[in-house]
Order: sequence, then C-alpha cells, then structure tokens
Amino acid sequence: MIVSTKGRYALHLMTELAKSNEFRSLKRIAEAQHVPHKYAENITASLVKAGFVEASRGKNGGYRLMRAPRDYTVAEILSEAETSIAVSGCSGNGSCPNAGTCPTLPIWKKLDETVYEFLSGYTLADLLV
Repeated sequence: MIVSTKGRYALHLMTELAKSNEFRSLKRIAEAQHVPHKYAENITASLVKAGFVEASRGKNGGYRLMRAPRDYTVAEILSEAETSIAVSGCSGNGSCPNAGTCPTLPIWKKLDETVYEFLSGYTLADLLV
C-alpha cells in the first residue's frame, strides 16, 4: 500500500485541527503542517463534504473538527482521502475474472483486512504529540 501525498496531507491537516477546538484559518493550518495552500483547499473541501470538518466564514472563521479527535480513526481518514487503502488490487469484488479460482486471493484479502484493522487501531488523538 502506498499512501499518496493527499492521504498524508489529510492526516497532517486533521492532526493540526485536533490540537484545538477553535476555528482556525486554512492559511495557519497549512503553514503549520507545511502543506501547500492550494492542496490544503482541495483536501479540506473533501473533508467538509465527508462531514469530518466544519467550515465557517468570516473574520473568526476557518475550520475545525466535527468530532473529538479520539472519534476519528486513521483508517477512516485515509479511506476518505485515498481512492483505496487496499494493499493489493485483488479484493474479490468481481472486478477480476479469476477471483473465483484464484489461489492467492485469500492472502490478499487477509492482508487488506490486517492493514485496515491496524490503521483502525489508531485515532487522531493518538497522533497528537
């Protein structure tokens, strides 16, 4: 599994938001985590759409988390940011014509489950240092 820049940046932005329950400007969030502003705009838009982040306009506006940091798992954040967090392209979802007879499919399914369980074992609160 390769986590893209978008996935890594999404975790960085969410971690920065987890440091305070106050609305914070995107400029401050992006600068604190060394995320290019344009990239941060796109990511926060998808995080707002997913219901992870709340946006507010105005002088004291910005972004903040919708839930407590302990209520977000790394798996769900990456799942939102990435097309897939599967380790292999083999999931047995019917996209492969060999899925019914593939001898290696159980290994890939188990590996994907293991990675998802591992990432689900960490919350945003765990990433705060």
